[in-house]
Formats: sequence, structure tokens, C-alpha cells
Amino acid sequence: SDPTPPTLPWLNYHHLLYFWTVARTGSIAAASRELRLSQPTISAQLKALEASLGQPLFERRGRGRVLTEDGRTVFRYADEIFRLGRELQLAMAGRAVGQRLRFAVGLVDVVPKIVAERLLEPAFVTGAELALEVREGPLPELLAKLALHELDLVVSDAPAPQAAHVKVFSHLLGETGVAFLATEPLRRKLKRGFPASLHGAPALLPARGTHLRGGLDEWFAARNLQPLVVAEFEDSALAKVFGQRGHGFCVAPAAIAGQVARQYDMGVVGTTDEVKERFFAISVERRIRHPGAVAIAEAARGTLFAR
Repeated sequence: SDPTPPTLPWLNYHHLLYFWTVARTGSIAAASRELRLSQPTISAQLKALEASLGQPLFERRGRGRVLTEDGRTVFRYADEIFRLGRELQLAMAGRAVGQRLRFAVGLVDVVPKIVAERLLEPAFVTGAELALEVREGPLPELLAKLALHELDLVVSDAPAPQAAHVKVFSHLLGETGVAFLATEPLRRKLKRGFPASLHGAPALLPARGTHLRGGLDEWFAARNLQPLVVAEFEDSALAKVFGQRGHGFCVAPAAIAGQVARQYDMGVVGTTDEVKERFFAISVERRIRHPGAVAIAEAARGTLFAR
């Protein structure tokens, strides 16, 4: 017969509430005012919770305290526990709400929308009932929201910078080469003698300052190629629309080049693995644990960017 599973100690939800309030408000003093309890009382309850979990949840930094890695994990679970508690109260008050697990994802605005859709779609087929929230913006803004636990994950075309003021971990989802796309008349012309044929050809390129543009510029320079840059775009989808109208060649991740070509009625001129597009999942945890994030990482590495 199966061995009897070990009995876990009872979780004191009062202690968890005090911890959650301190983490959310930023200090014991602020939590004391909100909970209307003395600071020594809250400090004692925090120590009791740490003892019951067997892990320190805060660490001293300067004159303040910050969450440890385990503390961030406990905070995420506590946040979900008290959110569900509020939903229970609403349901009993006659305003029933869904019981889906919230999955808030920050999407760096330069990530191609087709890539974003392919990355996020597996979260819907995990078997877990997830309520997906997607917020777009520049990486620094999304990292700030991640640090405040407003996001569970950030999907980016670059890892978090070393100089970031928040402690986060960048998990490589995968990498792919670059494909050059164009409408059929231009594609036939450029395919002959590729990549030398790109010299002087009308180009619809990513905006300057992006990682992809930097890689393309280096690749062009190494081959003494000077495409005629007719437009630059922060929104890669808009570049594809202009490419569809025949205004020039554009680029797409090689891993989804076929899908992009079909969607925008273009063809593949050629590809290169010497320019890489990389995509990262950034989290506050060293190891990704949210079921939605796990589904994204496993699908990206096993299917989308599988070699």
C-alpha cells in the first residue's frame, strides 16, 4: 500500500496576512497603521511565520528590509489566497466572479505580435483555468511592475539589464535566425544573388536602438551592404503591412517566417542564422513556477524554438 503522506503543519493565515501587508505596504510601520496593531506584535508574527515555513522571508538592506527569493514566492501565493478570499466574499454577496487563476504578463512592445501570440497561446491549454492579462510597454516600465508583483512574468526580446534596480531572473525561451520577406515581384529579384542583392534594395527595418536593428546593421556592414532604408518601425506588424504593399523587404523571425509570409502574402527572400532574435521570460523567481509561465517556457523550448 502507498505510504501515508507526511502531515504538514497548519498554516496560520493571520501570520500570512501580517506578512502580506508588510510586503505590500513596504514596511512594518506602514503595516502597523493599516492593521492597527503594534509594530512589536507584527514583528513577532512575522518571526512565527518564518519559523513555521523554515525560511527567512525578509533580509536587511541598508536601513530597510526586502523580500528574499522565498519571500517573493510566499508573497505571490499570499496575494492569490487573499484575492480568492475577496472573490468568495463577493460570491456570497450575490456577485459571483470567475475562479480563474490570474496570469498577468508584461509584453515588451517591440516583441512581434505573432511571436507573442505563439508564446502566450500555450497558457490556455495547460489544463489550469487561467485569466490572462497582457500589458505592453518598454522593458524598464514592465520590470518596475514585476518588482511590485503587479505582473507574474515579462516577455522580452532582451534579458533584464545588469544595472536594473530590481532583482529579477532572465530565462532564455529560445533564439532564431532572421528571414527577409518581400512581395513576389521583389522577392524574385532579390532571391537571385542573396544576400548581395540586398545592397541598394528598399528596406523596411526595425527602429534604431532595438536589439534586432543593431544585429542587422552589423550584418550589413560586415558584408559591405547598404540597403536603401525607406522606413523604420517600432511596430513590426506595421512594417509587414508596408512590406505587403510592396514598399520594400522586411524581416521576421525565421522560426515563424512561413506563418508571417502566408499572413501578409509575401515570400521568403532568404534567411541568416548570423543575426539572432532571442526571447526571454523574466521573473522575480530563480525558477519559474506559475503554471502559465511553465507552459510558455516548455512550449517555446520544445516547439517554437526547437532546433
